[in-house]
Amino acid sequence: MSHAAVGAPGMPRRYLHSLWLLSARDLKVRYSTSFLGYFWSVLDPLIMSLIYWFVFTQVFQRSVGDEPYIIFLITALLPWVWFNVAVSDFTRAFKKDARLVRSTNIPRSIWINRIVLSKGMEFLFSLPVLVLFVVVNVMVEADPAKLVHVGWGLLWFPVAVLLQIVLLVGLGLLIAPLCVMYNDLERTTALILRALFYASPIIYGVQDLPAPFDTLGAFNPLAGIMTLYRMAFFPDQWEPVAVIASVVISFGILALGAWTFRGLERTVLKEL
Repeated sequence: MSHAAVGAPGMPRRYLHSLWLLSARDLKVRYSTSFLGYFWSVLDPLIMSLIYWFVFTQVFQRSVGDEPYIIFLITALLPWVWFNVAVSDFTRAFKKDARLVRSTNIPRSIWINRIVLSKGMEFLFSLPVLVLFVVVNVMVEADPAKLVHVGWGLLWFPVAVLLQIVLLVGLGLLIAPLCVMYNDLERTTALILRALFYASPIIYGVQDLPAPFDTLGAFNPLAGIMTLYRMAFFPDQWEPVAVIASVVISFGILALGAWTFRGLERTVLKEL
């Protein structure tokens, strides 16, 4: 990236405009080439939620989570899908559009941010699944113990979104250039994501972890983020240590990612 490009007048506006165009293109390609289009954003987390709900309520005797369990699941599964697909795409962020990455004068971080934005928009498009289950629960649930209550914790929801954006941008700046230099990292990342699903409070809550895993689990940045998402419906899931750890670790990963990206950018361009 040339110094002239960095200092060019109007660069922030040009960057944001290009970011929006690239993200919109990603969504258009995803939806226009599929028969179901937008509904994939709804079906994927919906089917996952129903499967886990069936397994942990009808097959096994569940001792984790909160009631209603289907909503407990969905509030974490939806952001997990965003996290999972974004991190997976980071491994191919530069390889997929190598020619454009080499030729553009716009900061190459745009190839990271376009993934975060486009997948984040898909996350927002999937939120009707959560709304649907909340409405159905309120309308048909007769058991007060299983009736969901929407509280002031809903105000934490946008905070969770912003914190997840910080974490994803940091991971993208870290993963994308390293995957260009080390091909094996793409498969390694896929394996880590599989393990991370079960190591994160998605099918269970932070409070369900036994010692000493409760202390270790609190330092998973996704733990605090999932806690904030669930606060709208499950205020008893509040874990301040996990939330504070998520904030510190997410911004730490962002700083590490930015430093790594700056140091490897020229090397990555040579490798592409």
